[in-house]
Order: sequence, then C-alpha cells, then structure tokens
Amino acid sequence: MNGPDITLTLAPELRVFTAPSRRGERVPTTVDGTSSLGHVVESFGVPLTEVGRLLVDGREAPVSYVPRGGESVEVSGPPRPQEVPGAPLRFLLDVHLGTLARRMRLLGIDTDYENEDIGDPALATRSAAERRVLLSRDRGLLRRREIWAGAYVYSDSPDEQLRDILGRFAPELTPWTRCTACNGTLRAADKDSVGDLLEGGTQRSYDVFAQCADCERVYWRGAHHARLELIVSEALAEFGGGVTA
Repeated sequence: MNGPDITLTLAPELRVFTAPSRRGERVPTTVDGTSSLGHVVESFGVPLTEVGRLLVDGREAPVSYVPRGGESVEVSGPPRPQEVPGAPLRFLLDVHLGTLARRMRLLGIDTDYENEDIGDPALATRSAAERRVLLSRDRGLLRRREIWAGAYVYSDSPDEQLRDILGRFAPELTPWTRCTACNGTLRAADKDSVGDLLEGGTQRSYDVFAQCADCERVYWRGAHHARLELIVSEALAEFGGGVTA
C-alpha cells in the first residue's frame, strides 16, 4: 500500500493478532484508496470472524468500505452473546480441538469434529454446506472466504476454551443428551439390550445405561462420572439453566 494514512484503533482483545509494533492505542496505517476496510483489518492479522462494529470517524461502516486518508477507524470485537442468524446454532471444530469438542457434546451442543486432519478446504466447505460455526486456532483457516461463520479459539486450555465459546455464543445446554464420541443423540437403554457390549464387571456394578442412536456406544455412570459432572455443573451454573443427570 502507498498513499495517505488513516488511524486504526483495535479493541484490546484483538491486539493479540498483531505484531508487537502495531499494538498501540492509535496506529497510523497507510491506505491505497482501493482496498476495503476489511482488507486493511486483515492486513493487521485479525480474522474478520473476530470483528464486530467498524466505526469510521464515529460512524458505523461495513467491511466493504474503502477508507480515505485522514479518517479514524475503530475496530471492536464481536458482541457477546453473538447471534448467528440463518440456521440452528451448531459447530464444526478442527482437528486440534478434540477435548473441546467432547466437552461441548457433553453439554448437548451439536458439535461436529474429525479426529483426522481433513484439510482447510474441506473444513471450510463443510462449514458452508452444513451451516456450522467453524471453531479454530488457525487464523489462516478462518480467513477462508467460503466458511459460513467462524470464531477464533483464543486459549489452549480446554477449560478456558469452553468458557469462551459458551460466553460468546450462549448455546442452549442440554447435558447428557449427545454421544461424546460421534455427536449422535443418546437414548435410555436397559441392561439386557446392551449386555453384549459390556464387560462383566460393568454388568454387575451398574444398572442405568444410555446408548448412542448412531454409533451404539454405551454410557453409564462409571469412574469418570464425577469429573464430567463437575464440568457440567460449572457450565450450567455460569451459562445456563437445566438439570444435570
């Protein structure tokens, strides 16, 4: 770019995407008179999935607006909770977010996930075809134009990742209704119907079971149930009502 300057102010939470030299309160930025505001923001390293309101000299502007020299631009993050109109709220996670996917499914959130890397083009295409919000820590993936909607996962801690997504999108929580392995729906199952799938110790120790309608995996309140119950109870206490099972 070569031309006059504008002044760009990024919301504090967006400065993590930029080089240290561009994290100031008001950063002079050269524009060329043809590139859109969205392009300018992306040149700072910020995916447009992380952009909320854009204000040019105090007036709201679209990402397609072409900034002119001397203007002051303020870039905010998405509102919370963030609405995603046009389809039921459901998600697609990349290969690096397996723990987050399982926790979201534990809370009954429709969450698609592949445990093998199918590549950025396939993920973006699936996001568009199924109208799923694509979650990733890969900024390049989130900049692909074909994705339907997306969000950057800021933390590498599964606990913080879950809190961030629940706070940002406010999905309905219906714990213990989805298979954590495949995202299918769970249904009650009696011991006799699933007995062939259980080890002898499990058959003797437990009486209440659920089974996935898709992959037929069987669930019961085993040794890890207390840890899962804690994840569910903390999520419900902070982000939604409901009754844990």
